[in-house]
Amino acid sequence: MSLDEFLHNLHFDTDKASPPDREVDWEDAPLAYKLYRGLPVVPLSPEVPLTLEERGTPEKPDLRRIGHFLWYVFGLTQFCQSVFTLDSKEQAADLMQSYRRFAPSGGALYPNELYVYLKMEDLPFGVYHYDVAHHRLVLLREGNFDSYIARALGNRCDVSACFGTVFISTMFWKNFFKYNNFAYRLQGLDAGVVIGQLLEVAKRFGFASGVYFQFLDRAINHLLGLSEQEESVYAVIPLSVEPTIWSANGRDIGGIVSAAELCRELTAIQHDHYVRSRRVREYPMLTKMNEASMLESTQLFRQIKEKERVNGEEQAVALPHMKRLLYDLASVCRKRYSPDMDFVLEKVSQQQLAELLHEATASFLYRNDLEGAYEKRESRVSLYGCLYNVEGIPDGAYHYDSDAHALRQVHLGDHRLRLQYGMSLDNVNLLQVPLCLHVTGDKDHYKTALGYRGYRIQQMEAGMLVQRLLLAASAIGMGGHPLLGFDASLCDEIYKMESQGKTSLIQIPIGPYRPRPWLKGSLRS
Repeated sequence: MSLDEFLHNLHFDTDKASPPDREVDWEDAPLAYKLYRGLPVVPLSPEVPLTLEERGTPEKPDLRRIGHFLWYVFGLTQFCQSVFTLDSKEQAADLMQSYRRFAPSGGALYPNELYVYLKMEDLPFGVYHYDVAHHRLVLLREGNFDSYIARALGNRCDVSACFGTVFISTMFWKNFFKYNNFAYRLQGLDAGVVIGQLLEVAKRFGFASGVYFQFLDRAINHLLGLSEQEESVYAVIPLSVEPTIWSANGRDIGGIVSAAELCRELTAIQHDHYVRSRRVREYPMLTKMNEASMLESTQLFRQIKEKERVNGEEQAVALPHMKRLLYDLASVCRKRYSPDMDFVLEKVSQQQLAELLHEATASFLYRNDLEGAYEKRESRVSLYGCLYNVEGIPDGAYHYDSDAHALRQVHLGDHRLRLQYGMSLDNVNLLQVPLCLHVTGDKDHYKTALGYRGYRIQQMEAGMLVQRLLLAASAIGMGGHPLLGFDASLCDEIYKMESQGKTSLIQIPIGPYRPRPWLKGSLRS
């Protein structure tokens, strides 16, 4: 199978990416977190703050503060037990147990891992793995790697002025065992959701941040000691409390750098870790895609040129003017809920809709290496939605114009039944959902500018916007459930996207809900 055919199937013919009749061996499932063995560890404080309201004062963090930051980004927050819906003929019930985090994940499998390069007075300088199972840091490689990381980023960031750098990786097997090749699409989205959560938490801690999607993969993986047949870094995020150079362009320091020459500077490391699965099957298409997406030289780093914006003649519905929501992020994260059959159809006010859309898109602005620093540009991913029972707005499909804070009318009518028919699983009753939103993006997923790396970058940016939507929904008392089991072609037809070269990337029903019967306990102090 060609790579282009593989990506097409991931989006438009998902049965070919993940055969529906394949049985999952749950008895041999991997852990949802990576466990290193035999390495020095640094315990982190479990006494996390219970509120995260205002933007924190910029100050260089200590170990305690870093522990709080990492826990809110990716720590284990809940232990849940829920019962599958009982068949009338069955006497026994299936009990499902899972550990949850504030960032959602497809199937609660969490294919991503967090690594941090830290320089703090109360901790040896070096590269660490965040062990979520024990809320601690595991030392992988000790030393100062400012120059190494800066060159792996193409000298586009003053790493020496940063107290830390976060690396978000993907472990291929962690959700391939369930989703087969469809895992490749999920892994990018999951990584994006984690990035979205990290950037929101960083604001509350007073940390300046920027996301680098382009870096020398093999050099970064070599630094962390990762086997590229098993795991690879997807994003690098420096953190700073001091004035720092954030740039999408290199500064011609040391000229062009290659991954091979950087790797020769450091001795290879290979640490023992535990995944639990006794039989790990091969996933050749995932490793093939990862290989095709790698950047071997800083000369290959690119920016995405902004497309000329075409203003259509669609009728616009102006939404009420809104200020940014002020909310306690900790409380909103705890309340965030993904309803299944728990949505309850109620009328949604224009103010609620305006707050949701404005907050999600306003909070999405962030520094990155795909565009010039501080440029105000149209987002590469945008929001469309099929609305029903919204006060003062005719039922129909709309495009949200974030610049004008208005809805552009696309296709009037009640589209809920069509959307329901387009779902591969009937796990959500869309007839009970007033807002069915879709994150959309370019159908060619930036392939011209970024090659095959563009696909995973697009999925990450979609995931980042999804997390902002979920947080905003929680802040106004609603629930949202991200879904990939939907017919993208059907949605594109509803939104008349063919002429725009865009497609629907993920579906997020949002609305009021009733609590689900389940047993859950907090894992915080």
